[in-house]
Amino acid sequence: MPASRRQFLERIAGSAVMFGAVPLGIDNALSALGQPAAERAPDEFDLTWVQRITGKHKAVFDVPELDSAHGVWRASVWKNQYHNVLGIPLSDLSAVLVLRANGIALAMQQSFWDAYGVGKAKKVMHPVTQQPTDRNPALLSSERGEVSEVRSAYALDKFIAGGGIALACNAAFNDCIQLIIDKDGMSREDARKKAVSLLVPGVILQPSGVFAAIRAQEAGCAYLRSS
Repeated sequence: MPASRRQFLERIAGSAVMFGAVPLGIDNALSALGQPAAERAPDEFDLTWVQRITGKHKAVFDVPELDSAHGVWRASVWKNQYHNVLGIPLSDLSAVLVLRANGIALAMQQSFWDAYGVGKAKKVMHPVTQQPTDRNPALLSSERGEVSEVRSAYALDKFIAGGGIALACNAAFNDCIQLIIDKDGMSREDARKKAVSLLVPGVILQPSGVFAAIRAQEAGCAYLRSS
């Protein structure tokens, strides 16, 4: 293979990994990069979240890894520290989470984790005990005795309820769809509908995690690689 073609394919494959897809061929890689093979039309993505970034202080937390959900918690920790240490009103703080690549599983409800064995497959560790867990670490609750009240307040659903913006990568979301197809034998269209219904309420799908992270920065957010 000519060196120039080999280098091109290597760049494509590398970019696909960054988006959270494992390319089985050049067509898959191009699809992950948003070429014409992409599934969703531009008007099917809700982009109005940008209008909610109104705080004087704003940050986007990029979460490409599961990392026991520490990447999710850091967004709430930042808000609390700016509020408690600097005395900044919470209304002046805007936080955006981007769940992409391996981190996409954090965007899914516990019922999805239970049905498709995510915890075992991903070798997920409890953020406190560091023992294997089948629970979505981003949704742990003190009410179930899973974490302390302080850590429970950092859960993804609490972050969203408090006005936080949680975005999910549509390219990586295909991994969740594929799990449903493989186990339930559904068509891709039906599997996607089911996967969307199993997103944590309030999580907003975006064309890709990279799209979301850069869009947030364009809206004035400081960027942090959070996992």
